[in-house]
Amino acid sequence: MTQPLLFEISRPGRCAVRLPDLDVPPTDLPAGLVRSDLPLPEVSESDLVRHYTRLSQMNYAVDIGLYPLGSCTMKHNPRINEEMARLPGFAYLHPYQDEETTQGALFVGYSLQQFLSEIGGFAAVSLQPAAGAQGELAGVLMMRAYHIDRGDPQRDVMLVPDSAHGTNPATTSMSGLRVIEIPSDGRGNVDLASLETACVEHSSRLVGMMLTNPNTLGLFEQNVEEITALVHEHGGLMYGDGANMNALLGIARPGDLGFDVLHYNLHKTFSTPHGGGGPGCGPVGAAASLADFLPGPVVAMDVEQSEEDAPHFTLVVPPKPIGRVKAFYGHFGIWVRAYTYVRMLGAEGMRRVAEHAVLNANYLMSAVKGVYPIPYDRTCMHEFVCEGRFEDAPDVRALDVSKRLIDYGFHPPPNYFPLIVREALMIEPTETESKETLDRFADALLAIAEEARVSPELLYDAPHNAPVRRLDEVAAARNMILRWQPE
Repeated sequence: MTQPLLFEISRPGRCAVRLPDLDVPPTDLPAGLVRSDLPLPEVSESDLVRHYTRLSQMNYAVDIGLYPLGSCTMKHNPRINEEMARLPGFAYLHPYQDEETTQGALFVGYSLQQFLSEIGGFAAVSLQPAAGAQGELAGVLMMRAYHIDRGDPQRDVMLVPDSAHGTNPATTSMSGLRVIEIPSDGRGNVDLASLETACVEHSSRLVGMMLTNPNTLGLFEQNVEEITALVHEHGGLMYGDGANMNALLGIARPGDLGFDVLHYNLHKTFSTPHGGGGPGCGPVGAAASLADFLPGPVVAMDVEQSEEDAPHFTLVVPPKPIGRVKAFYGHFGIWVRAYTYVRMLGAEGMRRVAEHAVLNANYLMSAVKGVYPIPYDRTCMHEFVCEGRFEDAPDVRALDVSKRLIDYGFHPPPNYFPLIVREALMIEPTETESKETLDRFADALLAIAEEARVSPELLYDAPHNAPVRRLDEVAAARNMILRWQPE
């Protein structure tokens, strides 16, 4: 039964909440700020509570079930992280307080910088960027600034693999640089011959290369050291897209593999909240050659004011910063969550995160392989890409598989990414899911594959039991309905 909307049950005089009497003189709002014809619904408190509770139950969330969003790493956020971020001493700080009153917060920032530097193999880290995409932009701007500082302002070419996240070419263009796409080879790696040709052709103009490792196919770049050496040979720098860092924790450090700069997605690898518009955090790690260009300020230890048992921390700006990329100093609440996550796990626990993420992905891939085509038949890392198409059900597409998954109680994986895979389904179970959950998800995928053969109409019309049926997504994007109106 369809539940009525608040506007439909509105009755004059009903009031869910009453505001207290003013204890200050009233002030007229500027003309035009408030609409005179704003028909807000008048409902009781119980109707209001039921309305929003019902809406919340229509949403899927990682606290309800598996969220297999490949490349997004939608894993469980430990509640201890939230408790620490809500401690009054952290939650009620103001970013412009005197540093003498914020030593605990600065200690968290300094320690997190040290943790991330050690985990990634870098000389320094800035915590300022507000998201992975902004950290990526900061990293590329640092690369450009490095070349300009060395007297090479003509360098304006960035090499980007064809399997890259869409943010890579977008960031390159926003930084005033040109994108040269490098194809993948038959094993899902960067094609070395094509890379060498591009490096030679653009040698004098090469800023560097952006490389995600493991890449968006869920595969470890087998030639990563050859790639970094080749780019460096032609005067370029290596940018590491750290989106998939959770597969490397405690096992491999990008800095040791030849990367000069890398962003970390704290909402992915380090288990801080993901989605809903933020807040995010995309710290940037840099090799010694790029550390001076980090966005500032960063947290440093003030040796002169420190005592043996009481170190003193302060905010400093690197010598040649690209500038501030975020108001205040970044999203401090996310720093606290990530710091807690690292301290709770320790070095051994961080390695187990990567091991379990890789184990879960390979277990799930093995369960569906042979039914869902695997374009690159290799041991995967934290995620894998299969094709949502079947030879004996030629009219079924990946979108149909995803919509049918909703009927089985699972959130669909990303479709049609990376673009180099036909009818791509990009699946990442993360390390926090149990074997039983993975088995249920695999069973659902296998059942849908069978339905595609015998009852494809079930897939064409899916979802059948969701609050909203399948939408015309093209029409919805072109003709957006942004507010409810009575018929």
